[in-house]
Amino acid sequence: MSLRIYGNRLLKTLPGQATRPTLARVREAVFNIWQGTIEGCRWLDLCAGSGSMGAEALCRGASYVVGIEKSSRACSIIQQNWQQVAQAGQTFEVLRGDVVQRLKTLSAEKFDRIYFDPPYASDLYDSVIEAIAQYQLLDEDGELAVEHSPDRSLNDGILSVKICRQKVYGNTALTFYIPMS
Repeated sequence: MSLRIYGNRLLKTLPGQATRPTLARVREAVFNIWQGTIEGCRWLDLCAGSGSMGAEALCRGASYVVGIEKSSRACSIIQQNWQQVAQAGQTFEVLRGDVVQRLKTLSAEKFDRIYFDPPYASDLYDSVIEAIAQYQLLDEDGELAVEHSPDRSLNDGILSVKICRQKVYGNTALTFYIPMS
């Protein structure tokens, strides 16, 4: 199976329901909201799946993209997809493992944009958002977008981040966080 991203580029995806690629209209909405902030940014893609969000960020000029994914098969697909779209001067890294544990290894880094899309029924939401805040992974002008079911409400004011906007696109909701001043 495959999906298309910015610039009509085709990406590979895993067969079956093991990963759920972010819908095209949701991807478009995120990049419209973050328009003008992607070029040259440092992007972190959590529960990356097929890597479509990180690939889209690379296509739109992100300078550095990191993806964290638990599945080794998915990591292989992400690596292939990002290799296909990355241009000279762009770097990327695919990390396999538990997202919370892997966030610790990034504690010396800052990201301008973070996209977090776990399985909707998972219990990762609070622990990952807390880890992002605890390790101060979000740049002071950065933003975190969390994809979830519209039925799930996310906590505001977790440690050093707060909700700045929420959007619903059919069966998908996005909650955006910024660092607290």
